[in-house]
Formats: sequence, C-alpha cells, structure tokens
Amino acid sequence: MTVGFSLQKLRNKFNDSSSLDIESLCQLQSEQLTSQYPIFFARIVYHSSLHKVHQEVITYAKTQPPFSQKELAYLRSEEWFTDYPPAFTFHEVNLKDLKSISYICPIGYNNQKPEYIHIIAHQPLSSNLQDYITLSAMLLSKYRDIVLENNRHKSEIKLLEEILHRVGHQLRNSLAMIGLHAHNLYSKLEDNLQQEQALIIRDSIQNLDTNLTQLLDCGQSAKLNIALQDLRSVLAESIKCLKPSIDQKQLKISIPDTSTSLAIDRLQMKQVFDNILSNAVHFSPDFGTITCSWQIFKSEVLIKILDEGPGLSQEDIKKIFTPFYSRRPGGTGLGLTIAKKIVLDHEGSLWAQSLSQSGAQFCLILPRPANI
Repeated sequence: MTVGFSLQKLRNKFNDSSSLDIESLCQLQSEQLTSQYPIFFARIVYHSSLHKVHQEVITYAKTQPPFSQKELAYLRSEEWFTDYPPAFTFHEVNLKDLKSISYICPIGYNNQKPEYIHIIAHQPLSSNLQDYITLSAMLLSKYRDIVLENNRHKSEIKLLEEILHRVGHQLRNSLAMIGLHAHNLYSKLEDNLQQEQALIIRDSIQNLDTNLTQLLDCGQSAKLNIALQDLRSVLAESIKCLKPSIDQKQLKISIPDTSTSLAIDRLQMKQVFDNILSNAVHFSPDFGTITCSWQIFKSEVLIKILDEGPGLSQEDIKKIFTPFYSRRPGGTGLGLTIAKKIVLDHEGSLWAQSLSQSGAQFCLILPRPANI
C-alpha cells in the first residue's frame, strides 16, 4: 500500500464526517500508519469531548507482537514527553529500554495535556512518511474542531428547544384563555358589529396558535416545511410587515435587486428576518438607513443587515442571543434567541457585530442547494 493511496482513503473517510466519530477516525488513522513499513506501532492520544478525558487508540503492525504491560505503562506515563513542542511538528524522542526508533507529532494541547501521534519504527522514517504523519495530525485536529462545533450546536439547539417549549406552553395557555373569552363574548353579544369584532379576535387567536405551533416545531427536522424560496421575496415580506414603524421613523431600507433561491422553511426564516429587522428599526435614528446585502457563493449565501443605531457593546455581543437578554424596553429577550435557533436548525450560522463607525450588523450564513 502506498502512502498516496492511504492518504486518499483517509481523506475520503474524513470527508464523510456524518458517519465517523473521533475515536473511529483515530482508529482508522492508526491502522493506516502501521500499514506503512517500517512503522510497527502507532498510538494516538486525543481528548474525548464526550467523556471529558484523554483517551488513546493503539495499533500494531500485523507481524508485531504487542508490548508488555510494563512497556505500555511506561509509554502512558509520558515520562519521555519532556518538552512541549508546537503542534504539527515532527520530533524524534528517546525511550528507555526500547531500542526501536520513536517519533512524536503533537496534535494540540487540551487542559495542559498533550494530544499527539506516537510512532515507533524499526528504522528511520523517510521525509514522505514524516509529512504523511504530520498531515494525519492536521486532519485529526480539523476533525476534532468539527466535532466540538457540532456538539456545541447540538447543546445550543437542545437548550433553545427547552426554552421555546416552556415559553410556548405559557403562551398557548394565555391564547386559549383569550380565545375562550372571545367566544363567550360572541355568544352573548346581540349587536352584529360587536359580534363580528369578537369573531375576528377569536379567529386571530386561532391563527396565532397555529403559527406558534409551527414555530415551536422548528427544532424538529421532520416537521420543517422546507421548500425552495426566493431570498429577496422573504426579506421583502418582513419589511412590509414592519412598514408602519419604518414610515413613522422615515427610515430608508436598502435591499439588493439580485436574489437567489434557498431551501428553507419560509415562515420560520421570515421570523428570523422579522426579529433582526425589528431590532434594527427600533435602534435606528429617525431618517436613518438600514442596509440589507448578500454575497452568493457556490454552496452558501452570506446575508448582512446593518443599521445606523448606537451599535453593540462587548457585553451585548456576548449575551445578545442568550434567552431573556434584551436592551429594548418591554422586550422579552427571546426574539434573537428564537432567530438563532431557527438558523441553526437550517444548518446555518448567525452572529452579531458592532461596527467602528457606529451601528450594529447581523450576519447570517445559509446553505444553498447544490443544484442551483
């Protein structure tokens, strides 16, 4: 087996990140390494985000007998790990009582403990094999970052789901009470005009309850109503809903003439734009401008919404998506929390920036369908 073939196989497995966890990838890499003569022992030490401890994967070449428990205990003691070399650098290390040649390639340092690839060989390694091991360490580091980011997103989504359903339960109880009173009024009123008004209230409550149910389902992919939607059309719909507030402050909304199609849940993504634009309108000065723009890439679109308000403090940027954090008088602090939840459900990203010249900018990245 050549180094090139092994590396390509490793890349293919690495790219299929949905079906491979960090332990499996370490196992695959150690097997690949020990298939390259003269390497007969590969040990990969990594930090498990699931178990919160350092773990190891050990592989021997097929013809190599395992080390004794005493020898393994010595390797695990890391007495020989006297320096802390930079990540992705290749170093020879001396091991007592082991006459073979030993190498170390750090992947990184977590909680002041090293993550690394440890190689033991019958003879010195070629420069190609050294480069191969260094690249393996880089791939492992990249994959570890992906796993950590994925776990962080899952934790955020779980927390937001719990909050949304708790708040949704409270809102649904209030809506049911209002709907009941509206129905009682409709039944007891004799004036046709008043009956009609009570009926409007009752029907509006039913529509609100339906929309609330759809929004609360936003964390469940099976219930996402995904379809191709025109980006500019969805944003324009949000702007139209905010027109009374926009006109009151005589704001100018700048929006591109170009557009693109996205595979999204229209109702939920409109809720995202509603929440972001509502904040932009609230904090904008009279006669100010809110600028909406986007950059279209092959597999994603970057959307920016910029206002001319007072901007965001460092505390705001840290807490702005935290539930119940709000700078708006009477604000619930849930609007941007819900917005981020929806964007995460769509496998996108949402963050806030404060620009030096004043103003706040919200940035969204949303994936684009491959066939567009």
